[in-house]
Formats: sequence, structure tokens, C-alpha cells
Amino acid sequence: MLMKLYIGNLPFNTTEADVHKMLEQYGAIESFNWITDRDTGRPRGFCFAEMDNADADAAIKALNGKDLNGRSLKINEARARNERRKKRSW
Repeated sequence: MLMKLYIGNLPFNTTEADVHKMLEQYGAIESFNWITDRDTGRPRGFCFAEMDNADADAAIKALNGKDLNGRSLKINEARARNERRKKRSW
């Protein structure tokens, strides 16, 4: 079964290839979505990737909080948009 990962707080000079290389140490990437600004085309500092559950768990354990070019990576299981909105109390 696949798990969708959120990979955030990426330095803006990080490339898709950098993230692929980092994640592929833990297993095959089934899908990848690099998020860019609609107007400028510049990276927004986060992306999504799908990996096998065991591989994704290993990547989370190894990479969450790891320093990448002075920024602490945030890697966790992605949540659906409606789940994120429910947590807001305002």
C-alpha cells in the first residue's frame, strides 16, 4: 500500500532531483508532485511524494527534522485538504 508524504520547509534552492535523491535512499518513489508558485514558477518550498508504506515510514523516521542547507525538514504523512481545514478553530 502507498503512503503520500508531505515534504516541507525545503530551502528554495533545492531541486526536484535533490529531493528524489534524498527519498530514493529509502525506496522507490511511485509519484511526485513539486509545488511551484502559479505566477512566478518558483518553488514554494514543499512537495508531495508517494512511496510504499514501509519505505515512507523509514524516510519519515530518518529525514523529519534533518537539516538541509540550514533548514529543518518537515516530513510526515500528507493529510487530505478537508482534514487540514477541520483543525482550524477560527
